[in-house]
Formats: sequence, C-alpha cells, structure tokens
Amino acid sequence: MSSGTISNERKGELMKIRIFALFTVLGLLLAACGSDSETESEGAADAVDCGAPPLKADGVLTVATGEPVFPPWMEDDDPTNQKGFESALVYALADEMGIDTVEWVRTGFDQAIAAGEKDYDFNIQQYSITAERDEVVDFSDGYYQVEQAIIGAADSPAASAGSLEELKGLRIGAAIGTTSLDYAETVIDPAEEVAVYGDNVAAKSAFDADQVDAIVFDLPTAYYITAVEIEGSEILGVLPREGGDPEELGMLFEEGSPLVACVNQALKGLKDDGTIDALEDEWLNQGGSIPSLDS
Repeated sequence: MSSGTISNERKGELMKIRIFALFTVLGLLLAACGSDSETESEGAADAVDCGAPPLKADGVLTVATGEPVFPPWMEDDDPTNQKGFESALVYALADEMGIDTVEWVRTGFDQAIAAGEKDYDFNIQQYSITAERDEVVDFSDGYYQVEQAIIGAADSPAASAGSLEELKGLRIGAAIGTTSLDYAETVIDPAEEVAVYGDNVAAKSAFDADQVDAIVFDLPTAYYITAVEIEGSEILGVLPREGGDPEELGMLFEEGSPLVACVNQALKGLKDDGTIDALEDEWLNQGGSIPSLDS
C-alpha cells in the first residue's frame, strides 16, 4: 500500500473522530444556551416584588431592637410608641411599603452581628455600616450620617481640650461594640487605655463615679445625655471625621435578604419627600453651639 492511500479502517477511525468532535461542539453550544437561560432565570428570580415584600411573617414587619433602648433613638424603652427617631422611622418605612402591622423583638447589640438566619426582617439599633460587619450580614442604605462627640464635666480638664492631641492625656471611656469605642481607640488613641463598658448605661455610671474624664458617644446620644441624664456634663466638642466617607447607620439584615431592596426603595421615598429630614429635626437636632475639635 502506497503512502498516499488511506485504508478503509483508517477512514472509519477518522469518521468517528469527526463525529465525536461535532457532537462535542454541539454539546458546548447547547450548554452555553442553557447557561444563558439559567442566568436569565436566576435574574428573574432575584427580582423582588416590593408590592408584596418578602417578610418573615405574611403581612407583618418583624423588627428587632435593643434591650433596653435609648433616647433620642427610642423613648420610654418602648419601640412601639413611634416616639424617637428610629421608632418613628420604622413605622414610616412600614407605611411606605404598605405594611399595616409592625411587631418588635429584642436582641443584644453584638448578638445580631453574627452570620446566619435571623428570625426578624431587620434589626435597628444604631448599627454603623462597616466593611467588617458587611462580610456576615447585609445592610440597608444609610438612614443617618453619624458624627462622634465627646462629653465631660463642665469644670474638668477635659473641657479645655481643643484638639484630638489635647484629649490624649484624658481618661476616656466608651461602650463595647460601638464605633464610638473604635474611634476612641484608633483616632483619639489616648495615652491611657480606653475604658470599655458593657453598654451606654455602664459608661455613664463610670463617668458619674469619676472613673473617666470623658466619654465618646454619637452626637444625638450625647445631646440627650448632657441635657437629661448627667447633670453638670456638657458636649466638649464634635470630633473630626476620619476618611472620605461619612459614618452611616443602616438597618441590619441576614446575609442575602431579598427585603433589602424593598427597604432601600422605601427609604429613598422617605428621603425624597422630606420625611427623614423632618424626623431628624424632631428627634435628633437639639441645636446649640457645639465646638468642633481639630484633628
């Protein structure tokens, strides 16, 4: 047999190879079409009908908050009375989403910042949106931009501080798990280690007992504490923001919650129609001339 002649056996092998290649290409094409179809199906499934929000309980918005709650965020340790900024905001959101019933549950602050399924739709208790927290839970868009403030006795050495540098020699306290504590430790970075307390109540008690010279709180809480709870205290100054993005509070959801999109839509509506500005004016903006400390 000459080198230019192909045997029938060889021809059969080549035909099998061609047929196999053809079916392989067809299979890849079909798989690609199927993949596109699956992607479109997944996209459709991801679309949320906010006219019928995906709630844990049909027709009921289940909201978690702390135990206890603190003015001016909520009043009288009662989240149901629609008094206080966060309580009023929740009921405004429910109304915007067409939900008639709101039910409340209580959780610890740190308890909610954990991976896993939640038995509520979202949690609201002044959660700052941070990249670290966002790894295990989801957040709504921000509903309030936070400034940190430092309070102290009007006649204490802390009252004369005009900059972060002048705060470094003070005994400073803050509540655990808060961005106020993060700020005190990493931005003020005092010479003496920041005193850490279990909650705001314990921090205030330590201040009353003269265990610290000053405490760091978010500005609305500082307004309330100095006006109502600690006689003789005052806001020494609003602390300078660090970084380009302002600290914002957001509602906390379990990771992947489809309700986030609906809450964000409602939140935008409340921002656009002036409701959130009105609630801030009513509950958070106490006015007064508060100095801003230098970096």
